[in-house]
Order: sequence, then C-alpha cells, then structure tokens
Amino acid sequence: MSILSKEYFHNEAAAFEHVESVLWANGPTCPHCGNVDKIYKLEGVRSKPSKKNPHGVERHGLRKCAACRQQFTVRMGTIFEESHIPLHKWLQAIHLICSSKKGISSNQLHRVLEITLKSAWFLSHRIREAMRSGELEPMGGNGKTVEADETYFGDKKEVTTRTKRGKSGLSSKRAIVSLVERGGKVRSFHVDRADKRTVTNIVWHNIHKETTFYSDESRLYGDVHSKLENSDSVNHTSGEYVRGMVHTNTVEGYYSIFKRGMKGIYQHCSEKHLHRYLAEFDFRYNNRVALGTNDQERALNALVGVKGKRLTYVPSGF
Repeated sequence: MSILSKEYFHNEAAAFEHVESVLWANGPTCPHCGNVDKIYKLEGVRSKPSKKNPHGVERHGLRKCAACRQQFTVRMGTIFEESHIPLHKWLQAIHLICSSKKGISSNQLHRVLEITLKSAWFLSHRIREAMRSGELEPMGGNGKTVEADETYFGDKKEVTTRTKRGKSGLSSKRAIVSLVERGGKVRSFHVDRADKRTVTNIVWHNIHKETTFYSDESRLYGDVHSKLENSDSVNHTSGEYVRGMVHTNTVEGYYSIFKRGMKGIYQHCSEKHLHRYLAEFDFRYNNRVALGTNDQERALNALVGVKGKRLTYVPSGF
C-alpha cells in the first residue's frame, strides 16, 4: 500500500491528529502562556459563515487553555499558522518535497495540490525553512574525514540587473561553500564572497580539530591546512583527482545533485532565497537512505522542524 494512501493525507481531522502526535507528543501546550494543564478540546466549532461557505467550516483541532482562556490549534507557532491551505495538503506537500531527490517545483505543487501558484511558492519556502537545521555541533572528529569545496551558482543581483558585456568572472557569481563528512552529513553556506578569510572561518568553526580534512589545491584552504595535523589536498589543475584516500569526490557529488535540481527542477532562484534551497538539499542529503532514513521518516523529520519557523512575506516574483 502506498504511503500516500494514509488517511492523514486526505482527511483534515486525521491530519490534525497526526501533527498533534508529532508536535505534542507529551500533550498539548498553550502557545500563549505555556500552560500544559487543563487544556480542553472544543468540538463542533465552526468558522464564521461566508459566501463560499454559508454554514461555515468546521474548525479541527481547536483547544482552549483554562489558564489564559485563549483558543489555539497545533498550527500556532509553526509554518502552518494563518495559512488557508488545509493541513492535509501541507502534509502532502512535505512528503512530495522530501521524497523527490532533486525537489519538486512550485508549478508541480500548484497542479498536484490544486492550489494557486502563489500559494504553492509560499508553501514550498515555508517547508524549506522547516528543513533548516541550524546545527552548531562541529562535524567530523577523531577517525572521521571531512571534505570541503566551493562552487558558484547564478549571477549576483547587481550583475543580472545591468547589461553584461561578455563573460563575467567568479566575483560576480553567487558563492557557496560546503563541508561534507564522508558517510555522514553536509553543511552548506551561501556567502557574499568566497575569500580566504571567510572560508577559513567556516571550516574552522564547523569541524573538530581532530578531523582528517581534505580539499583541492585552492589557496582558500591554506590557513586551514597549516593549522590541522591531519589534512591534505589534491591538485585538480595538474589533473590529479584521487590520491589514495585523498579526494573531494564526495562534496563534488553533492554539488552535482544540487545543480541538477536547481537547473532542471527550480530553474530560477533569487539570491536572497538561495540559502533556503541549500537547506532543502542539505536536509535530503542528511536524511538519505544510506543513513537509514526512508521517505516517510524524512517527511516526519521535516514535520518536527515546523515549530517556531514562520515566514510572513511573499517570495520575490509575486
């Protein structure tokens, strides 16, 4: 039986029960005052009548706090708050984005979920925000290997808004720096400029000092190599890509997935949203099958991240 046949993908009441079981595993908590005692479930409450719904719409999952007397649902304080999209369609969208290796476009979500393109775009950006981990723990450690590399994707805003004469240099491109632990996770950063100081700070603050570190011959990593005992590099310029265990094939493999998805699925991405797309591709890589995470578990991990992450603006293009 397909995972998409589960009731919470098609029934609003079941969708609320599913989200509550994940976000309120220890019982409901009032988002207004933090109370966890004497919270009542309100049954049969309907929204105000309108031309479209003259009898109103049933309000699922409505609760009332005995301490502050405020009403709330599990949507409050999450990416779902104040959204008119039914919760079961949100769950469908989360599953579709999480189960697609290179992502799913807003146009496709618009057609599948039968919502407007504007809503689909906003919905997908909210889900990417939920995927953002904000991890602070250093990567690697004793006996582990981390690879680093930088890449460039798309032109900076100031370049695309003026007439370009010929091919632009790397300084006019959007810079990305990624760290990948072999057999582990990836951490990507959209930086204004991939210079030596920026790259050194990123690497130095995101890996354990006992980590075995590999990069290419770029001068950007010179200070890192001088500070770490276990580090080495390959010289791509001279045609060297692998020397024993020394290579950057893992991080380059991640970039190939990212670029195929961005060019083939999303196609257009403004610079101010690039970090959200990186969060999406990082999330799928960090919750991949090779690490024991299937599609259903990946969607569940994304659902856990919806708390406290709201976007209150409309993405550029609308």
